[in-house]
Amino acid sequence: MYPIAFDPVRVRAVVVGRGRGAVRRIAGLEAAGISHIRVFAPEPDAEIRAKAGANLVARLPEAQDLEGANLVLVAGLEDGAAQAIAHAARGAGIAVNVEDRPAWCDFHLPATLRRGDLLLTASTGGRSPGLARALRNHLGRLFGAEWAGRLDALAEARQGWRAEGADPRAVARRTQEWIDREGWFG
Repeated sequence: MYPIAFDPVRVRAVVVGRGRGAVRRIAGLEAAGISHIRVFAPEPDAEIRAKAGANLVARLPEAQDLEGANLVLVAGLEDGAAQAIAHAARGAGIAVNVEDRPAWCDFHLPATLRRGDLLLTASTGGRSPGLARALRNHLGRLFGAEWAGRLDALAEARQGWRAEGADPRAVARRTQEWIDREGWFG
């Protein structure tokens, strides 16, 4: 596994599916700040209609529907349809994730915890999503809502250090000194 965080402004995502899995994918993309999301859902239910809004297309995508996307997320489809979409996405050079089918995935979705711009993740490479969720929940008890403000304060200080001409080594040292002074880790 290789962890990576995308700039949400640059991501164009496609969600294909049914049910809670598809709704969770849409919600996760939105929570990340991704605003360009097309949703393909054959026979969409009220929850998908409400979540997708004007971005909903009530059918499965064709290959040309995937053009321009960076990510394709598939959930709640029968294996034949899910595998065909994964194949089409991969053939177009688009990274794809199919819920509960690690062999068809180019990437896995970690369990995430957000505290403002602080993002903590736990991943098992798709081998045990339940364990990843349990780890995320444990992290949530360790890192409360106050961490959003902590990050904001440290980021502002860092920006000031950089404006003063501090090099990356000095910024790293000052960051550690800040963390130690604040006693964030005991």
